[in-house]
Amino acid sequence: MANVRFAPILRASVGGSKQVAAQGNTLGEVLADLFERYPTLKQQIQPDNELSRFINIYVNDQDVRYLQGLETVVGANDTVILLPAMAGGR
Repeated sequence: MANVRFAPILRASVGGSKQVAAQGNTLGEVLADLFERYPTLKQQIQPDNELSRFINIYVNDQDVRYLQGLETVVGANDTVILLPAMAGGR
């Protein structure tokens, strides 16, 4: 199982956990496993079956936008990080 880490703002959707294990051979399968267990997470990560442009997703510190997106291979010892994009300032 891959380890999935959550930014603090997403932790309420996963019962306050910083990290959970998820099954799947691709990022899409890992996310599907998460969404089955934590349905409110889907609206934040993948509304309308597309990855939100406001969430950065990394597999082993590599941005999936530069890999294969939802088809990115995820191994049993890999780490997936879900990190909302930050904006603001003056």
